[in-house]
Amino acid sequence: MNSNLKKIVMTALFAALACVATMSIKIPTPGTGGYIHPGDAVVILSGIILGPVWGLFAAGTGSAMADLLGGYFVYVPITFVIKGIVAFAAGILYQKIGKSSKGRSAAVILGGIADILFVAAGYFLCEIPLYGVSAAAASIPANLIQGISGLILAFVLYPVLLAVPDIRTLTYKSKA
Repeated sequence: MNSNLKKIVMTALFAALACVATMSIKIPTPGTGGYIHPGDAVVILSGIILGPVWGLFAAGTGSAMADLLGGYFVYVPITFVIKGIVAFAAGILYQKIGKSSKGRSAAVILGGIADILFVAAGYFLCEIPLYGVSAAAASIPANLIQGISGLILAFVLYPVLLAVPDIRTLTYKSKA
């Protein structure tokens, strides 16, 4: 299969995975109307496996699609940007420091930390004009929990995904 076609197919696959992971397990957060989900792990891994640009498109599209299908219409563009930035950051970090086994593990962790920071800060800033500072601040703890769980899941799933030859090849090519 042509390398560009494989990248497009994998991007679509990761977008679908981000959507499903976001919608499949939902833990409602009291008082915010939102929910905690495992989708952030796929967002982080999208950037690492696909590279920053393709990861941005996969994570942003899949996560925004989950908001669209879930009825969170106002969040569709917000989620596209925030999750896209997370995947982009994770991909850049992986490219810069993922030159050894320890470096790759560190890059996954740093991608998770980027997720925690960008998700908590991004949604807080975007929710201020929508709901006010107090309500926006109320979503920070849930977003931190979601980010931490995303980091842990991404760290656990990363070696599992690398066991798949096509994903391993794609991941190491994305570093170049």
